[in-house]
Amino acid sequence: MAAYLQWRRFVFFDRETVKEPPGPDGAGGKPFALPPGIAVCDSGRGSLVFGDILRGGGAGRSGLRQIWFLPRSLQLSSFQAYKLRVTHLYQLKQHSILVSVGEDEEGINPLVKVWNLEKRDGGNPLCTRIFPAIPGNKPTVVSCLTVHENLNFMAIGFADGSVVLTKGDITRDRHSKTQILHEGSYPVTGLAFRQSGKTTHLFVVTTENIQSYMLSVKDYPHLELDTHGCGLRCSSLSDPSQDLQFIVAGNECVYLYQPDERGPCFAFEGQKMIVHWYRGYLIVVSKDRKTSPKSEFTGNEAQNSDKQVLNIYDLCNKFIAYSSIFDDIVDVLAEWGSLYVLTRDGKIHVLQEKDTQTKLEARKSFLLLMLFRKNLFEMAINLAKSHHLDSDGLSEIFRQYGDHLYNKGNHDGAIQQYIRTIGKLEPSYVIRKFLDAQRIHNLTAYLQTLHLQSLANADHTTLLLNCYTKLKDSSKLEEFIKTSESEVRFDVETAIKVLRQAGYYSHAVYLAEKHAHHEWYLKIQLEDIKNYQEALRYIGKLPFDQAESNMKRYGKILMHHVPNETTELLKILCTDHRPSGENEGPGMLEGKKANSEEFIPVFANNSRELKAFLEHMTEVQADSPQGVYDTLLELRLQNWAHEQDEQVKEKLHNEALTLLKSGRFRTVFDKALVLCQMHNFKDGVLYLYEQGKLFQQIMHYHMQNEQYKKVIEVCELYGDQEACLWEQALGYFARKEEDCKEYIAAVLKHIENKNLMPPLLVVQTLAHNSTATLSVIKDYLVNKLQKQSRQIEQDEQRIKKYREETTRIRQEIEELKASPKIFQKTKCSICTSALELPSVHFLCGHSFHQHCFESYSESDSECPTCMPENRKVMDMIRAQEQKRDLHDQFQHQLKCSNDGFSVVADYFGRGVFNKLTLITDLPPGKAATTIEAGLQRELLMHAKRST
Repeated sequence: MAAYLQWRRFVFFDRETVKEPPGPDGAGGKPFALPPGIAVCDSGRGSLVFGDILRGGGAGRSGLRQIWFLPRSLQLSSFQAYKLRVTHLYQLKQHSILVSVGEDEEGINPLVKVWNLEKRDGGNPLCTRIFPAIPGNKPTVVSCLTVHENLNFMAIGFADGSVVLTKGDITRDRHSKTQILHEGSYPVTGLAFRQSGKTTHLFVVTTENIQSYMLSVKDYPHLELDTHGCGLRCSSLSDPSQDLQFIVAGNECVYLYQPDERGPCFAFEGQKMIVHWYRGYLIVVSKDRKTSPKSEFTGNEAQNSDKQVLNIYDLCNKFIAYSSIFDDIVDVLAEWGSLYVLTRDGKIHVLQEKDTQTKLEARKSFLLLMLFRKNLFEMAINLAKSHHLDSDGLSEIFRQYGDHLYNKGNHDGAIQQYIRTIGKLEPSYVIRKFLDAQRIHNLTAYLQTLHLQSLANADHTTLLLNCYTKLKDSSKLEEFIKTSESEVRFDVETAIKVLRQAGYYSHAVYLAEKHAHHEWYLKIQLEDIKNYQEALRYIGKLPFDQAESNMKRYGKILMHHVPNETTELLKILCTDHRPSGENEGPGMLEGKKANSEEFIPVFANNSRELKAFLEHMTEVQADSPQGVYDTLLELRLQNWAHEQDEQVKEKLHNEALTLLKSGRFRTVFDKALVLCQMHNFKDGVLYLYEQGKLFQQIMHYHMQNEQYKKVIEVCELYGDQEACLWEQALGYFARKEEDCKEYIAAVLKHIENKNLMPPLLVVQTLAHNSTATLSVIKDYLVNKLQKQSRQIEQDEQRIKKYREETTRIRQEIEELKASPKIFQKTKCSICTSALELPSVHFLCGHSFHQHCFESYSESDSECPTCMPENRKVMDMIRAQEQKRDLHDQFQHQLKCSNDGFSVVADYFGRGVFNKLTLITDLPPGKAATTIEAGLQRELLMHAKRST
């Protein structure tokens, strides 16, 4: 048993008096005062709860006994709960339920009321249940009250020694059952429920004994724990940090109890008034000096205004966290993370716990005195843990402990403490201390733990691997690198680099393969081990994207050393790639295909393999990229150009021409043509000229080779598509000095038939040929002159006809102007029925029923029958008028044309230089010109019919 006088005292709480909140004018700062007569109180759900028991009553208060609520904003509110007095309050911490005991009438008849604070009834909390507290009809005073947080148990203690237990839903009458649990001769002073798993216990303490009831078993078996008790409010239940022990405070000692036995006790002297438990602390209010002996039941209640001492004990670490003297304490409440001490004068004092760092500083002097004692740091660590010190504070203690052991030469012990700082202490602080070769095993242990906690960086991995190699600890190295993938705690890439640099190629390759670092695996296999076959096999089993990228990166190296195998892999990669092991099975996925054109650079110095690859691609994948066909054509042309064997050369010639005729070069015509011209592949050039409709180039090709018959054949084949070929052919033969009369005659015959050239231009062209005599063009000129004579005669006849037609039309116009028009139509031009009045007649000669005209006509002033033709004529006139305004276009054509006269004649023919007045729809009020407009329309229609 330890006396509390031997415990060290600290000030871990700050004391302040609660002040009134500032008013609208900013005034405030006065101590907050509760209403007079507060007798009972409790706390929970964000409020302090008070009950008054004002005797005598003042004006306006007699007969009104209130329950008060004080929230954190200090806005006090109340409601009427009983007519006489409130004697007990219990606020549940996990539910908005308040249980009260009080009296509504004189005499001993306490009532229990259950209030739901979340529901309202006329502005007040809803009272969900009311029932008498006393067991049976025996009048007795309620001494204490407790409620289980699950709302299924409520226990009420009485001054006659009995305890009433309510089991079931305490908020409803019909779902609960009340029975007498305990009967005795001594007043009940304390009750507490203890819940451990599914087991529920009820502690009952009287002035003379302590008992424990097991409520989770039928018949409620009980056990007497001790033969001494305590006064009212001198018992409490601890939190899980003290294993939910029941605390009973006597005048000499404080006892702790389990449901089946008594636990430790602490010698805290003084007459105990109030006992509470708060966040691992025991709060005890006791008399400041000895007083007269207390009565059996109410002796713990202060009968005078003697000073009272409030002590806050840390039972685990055995020190006093706070001690202070107050005047006449009513109770101590815990809410909003602080303690609130209520005194009889209505004031409230708040005790705010200091932060952990401040508490450690307060005990610094105590710790410094024990620096060189045994287990100093172990005690500091235990103390910090019991006060829930944060990880940063604990790490600092571990660091100091490690420094202490390191300075004493206990490197093994020091490294264990430094390991406990991982995650908080900078690793370089520890690493610098153990870089000495003699301490490398300690450094290795620290780095291993650093990796296990996934806090190592690349430098730490490098250092750990170097430690393994210096220690030559092969087993540790194997264990480190062969950790399962789910437990990897280091940077794999860094480990691969270090192992490669140290020459541990097999270990590096193992890590790279296991952790899918494909680039490192291939780099080591190709650059260090030189195992090209294995590298190629590894690429073959990679996923498509990885295989594709690595073949682009290492394809040239592999092609240089293993060309056949590399070519085969590329064929698979570009046609139907599946990673190794996935080529079988009914549920296999469709293979992916790489772009074969992107791998052409891999074959830079392997034309034979490139040709095989390209031919394979064109055979199995007709839609291969254009670059594949272009490269294959270039390869075939190169082979054809350099081949000496005539038979092989002919075969290569046919292969190249077949590829050209495959139709794959339409979009890259120019490129294919350049390739054929570079290698002097004549058949290919001519084929491409023909496909590209470059007929002039074909003819020029034959002209350069002086193939006269071929020139004529080209003109005959393509002359209809490109008439200038005959003109070029005539010019070509005209420039030849040898006798070409036969070919010139053939050309002239075609020019004459197609009228391709003016005779004068033909004569000028042949004038340059010294061998071409007049006899060559005699027939051509005679035929041409005869045709022109006939054309002149036809034109003269047409002119005569047009003049006669014009004269006739003018006469008709004059007749329409001067003579009346007789309408002799007997049938409607629309329905062809007999014409009846009313009817509509037009000068064009058409007549209509009025109803037919109104149904079909789009305009009142136009003939429905003639309107389509009239509109065509009007559109033609408008189009000519629009073209007449194109002055800039005319000037441009005139400047750019070789024959300006033909341009001017064309514009004359379109009426550009004529002045024409076009009369459109008449505005209102101009009926005088209606006849003129009708005449013009009639003239237009007549002219159209005549032509």
